[in-house]
Amino acid sequence: MSSVVQKNFIANNLLNPLALTILASFLVFLIFKRRLINLIANRKIRLPPSPTKLPIVGNLLQLGLSPHRSLRSLAQSYGPMMLLQLGEVPVLVVSSADAACEIMKTQDLQFATRPRVKMADKLLYNSKDIAFSPYGEYWRQVRSICVMHLLSYRRVQSFCHVREEETALLIDRIRQASLSSLPVDLTEMFVTITNDVVCRVALGGKYSGGGGDYSLKFKVLLREFGELLGTFVVGDYIPWLAWLSRVNGLDARAERVAEELDEFLDGVIEKHISRGTSENIELEEKSDFVDVLLWIQKTKALGFPIDRVVIKALILDMFAAGTDTTYTVLEWAMTELLRHPKIMKKLQDEVRSVAGGKSHITQEDLEGMPYLKAVLKEALRLHAPVPLLVPRVSRENVKVKGYDVLPGTQVIINAWAIGRDPLSWEQPEMFQPERFSNNDIDFKGHDFQFIPFGSGRRGCPGMQFAMALNELVLANIVNQFDWSLPGGAAVEDLDIEESSGLSIHRKNPLVLVPMPFYN
Repeated sequence: MSSVVQKNFIANNLLNPLALTILASFLVFLIFKRRLINLIANRKIRLPPSPTKLPIVGNLLQLGLSPHRSLRSLAQSYGPMMLLQLGEVPVLVVSSADAACEIMKTQDLQFATRPRVKMADKLLYNSKDIAFSPYGEYWRQVRSICVMHLLSYRRVQSFCHVREEETALLIDRIRQASLSSLPVDLTEMFVTITNDVVCRVALGGKYSGGGGDYSLKFKVLLREFGELLGTFVVGDYIPWLAWLSRVNGLDARAERVAEELDEFLDGVIEKHISRGTSENIELEEKSDFVDVLLWIQKTKALGFPIDRVVIKALILDMFAAGTDTTYTVLEWAMTELLRHPKIMKKLQDEVRSVAGGKSHITQEDLEGMPYLKAVLKEALRLHAPVPLLVPRVSRENVKVKGYDVLPGTQVIINAWAIGRDPLSWEQPEMFQPERFSNNDIDFKGHDFQFIPFGSGRRGCPGMQFAMALNELVLANIVNQFDWSLPGGAAVEDLDIEESSGLSIHRKNPLVLVPMPFYN
């Protein structure tokens, strides 16, 4: 081989950056694997069982398009404590109530932090929100702010008039369509009312319609924001493939959405500053969340400084957690009610009996509707809004159910699989609200066979906010209307196909025909 040919060969092959990166990463992987094997052998570490993995990608290809379903299938073979290798990241998958209790209660502190997630960093100001920020003093302080000033029981109750006013508007829109026997897109209506309620309590006004300087793109932006947060980013698990997000346009899309949301939030904050509503905030019930945050920033009332970036991250968190997951529960509850006419009739009988002919059900009426609450619980059990709870990370070497969990291991709790576990539930695939009628099982994080909102330090603090709206909306739409599928289709034809992402919606919108109910 001539010297020229040799030089070309070296330039084209050995010095190719991608080839060198792949080769180096593969060698590092082999070295790491060898050292881990030696470590396990020397220390007699007992790791959870694992399915066979491929080089470099590990078990990534086994996740499929519906990871919560794929992981349950794997767990049926390998057990409720299963260790996967997703690229370079060891991941413990938990699929039973007792193992979830061990993670989220018994050893909650050891599993209280979060992994770094690229999309959360890009969209939530370097993960300065509650859901994705690492465990520590910052997280404790911002969580305290949100719970105290927006999500506490007292504050949720104080927003009662907002929920009732927006629900009345929803019912009026449905009634207008029903007069012409037109089908309505309930999914879109659920998205709108949820956005409007969150906007009013967080921002002080609605931004989903045609009014205001910032309203035109807001709903689209929020939808993209939710989709991006749930997007799988290969670079999170195989760092040397992070460039793929630049090639496929994912990074550019995330940067655009982050920039436009940032501009929108700056406009909202400036409006609040210019009108001076955060200057005097003694009557907190009349103040929105932005006012409260600006007041905290100015007065340093909590002894913890917050800047504008923190304010914007916390506002976005309210939309990420308060919009997407809330309307999901409503669309799945209505889907199941349509598929089970006897349960729909039983619910309507209860609601209409309590309503007593009233045109609008109020918050006070809900206390007399235990079956309504059971229907929503059953919808949550079968269709957990976030089926794979936001991952945790082990902070140190701990033992769980007799297995060693090494530091830095991600932990995914499959709430969807736990909600359908035959060891905890009779006929777990059936929609049977009666299973909640004679017991105190609740979704507040104390009953680990039913954890749609998680539990422990990292449990969702917004569950009361979400369920207060869900109960009011569902009660009113089944009270005022009977429902059917367009074109006289049978209920057996109603699809239940799921979308993909962080939260699981219906893949197709729920379009139904409302028929006014007259006493």
